[in-house]
Amino acid sequence: MNAIVLDRFGGVDELASRRIPLPQVGDDDVLIRVEFAGAASWDAVEREGHYDGAFGVASTFPYVLGWDAAGTVAALGRNVTGFDVGERVYASTNPVQRGGFYAEYGVVEAEFVARVPDRLPTEQAGAMPWDALTALGGLDLLGLPQGATLMVFGASGGVGHMAVQLARHRGIRVLAVASGDDGVALARRLGADEVVNGRKDDVLAAASQFAPDGLDAALVTAGGETAERSLRAVKSSGLIAWPNGVLPLPVTPPSAKVSYYDGDITRAATDRLNAIIEASSFEVHLARTFPLENVKDAHRALDDHYVGKLALKVG
Repeated sequence: MNAIVLDRFGGVDELASRRIPLPQVGDDDVLIRVEFAGAASWDAVEREGHYDGAFGVASTFPYVLGWDAAGTVAALGRNVTGFDVGERVYASTNPVQRGGFYAEYGVVEAEFVARVPDRLPTEQAGAMPWDALTALGGLDLLGLPQGATLMVFGASGGVGHMAVQLARHRGIRVLAVASGDDGVALARRLGADEVVNGRKDDVLAAASQFAPDGLDAALVTAGGETAERSLRAVKSSGLIAWPNGVLPLPVTPPSAKVSYYDGDITRAATDRLNAIIEASSFEVHLARTFPLENVKDAHRALDDHYVGKLALKVG
């Protein structure tokens, strides 16, 4: 199969196109013919070697990146039920262990594979899984009732713009802190009750007006000085959800409790996510989609300003 591989960790120029063997399909696996894969900021971190050894598994080369994908079922392991060859699916994986989705085919345990909801385009599904499930996990952790106030910091990014939609689906009042005028427009279009531009607006003043007694919670999807300062708007009895991997961490802890967490990518979580997608107007905003052969351009674009997600067209 055709794939984008690394023969060593490093810069963008280490990405190379090559034919490699199809991955082996185990008894509990699904082989996916990849149509679209997500291109995310953590792909660049991984490309540079910062995850080497982080998951207790030695890195082997050629190394294939790609944590998110959507396509069709190509083959099923002998123990796998509930899927049919040819149906649309999306999946989350960890490339360190078995290779990722920057390839024509990817193999994943069936537990981490889900049908693409009928109303969701495959292109959007390919860039969705880890971000949407991280957003969903953060909201689950916060456990806010209808009418509660939530600040989504980084509301125009991958996790953030999905969190805005999932929070609104729960009836939570959302103050979105977005990046740039285009980010503000996106967050507002997706249903945020109030939106501020984190690059130039006074977030604390906006939060005070939005929730005079203090915000009930915050979901932080981008770290830094502005994020840390903005968390002062969360009441001391409130809660802050902070996905692992969002950096930099706060230098000075806020008065509210910070809970660090990982997204849940199991079948139970994807079933819940799919139910929300089918019952709402949920969308994955794609800033740009690159042909797989232009993967270097996609990785360069990760350093540019964009809103939503970047994707690769594989199949």
